[in-house]
Amino acid sequence: MSTPEHTSDDEMTSAEKRHDQLTSAPDATEADAAPRIEVSEHDGNTRIDIAPEAPVRPGPGPGMPEADSEADSED
Repeated sequence: MSTPEHTSDDEMTSAEKRHDQLTSAPDATEADAAPRIEVSEHDGNTRIDIAPEAPVRPGPGPGMPEADSEADSED
């Protein structure tokens, strides 16, 4: 598969720039450029959700003290 040649960043869309940046590392794969958020509009409000299949999620991970402190305080 060949990729179109771009002469300047001005000719690339923001989606193309994102893909180019996320796949330019030596061991990068197409999965690295997969969307991680879902954006939707509802009644004039913009909603941003973390994609269910996103490999990385915000906040402390499972087993981290910061994540466990909320569960401990609810007991």
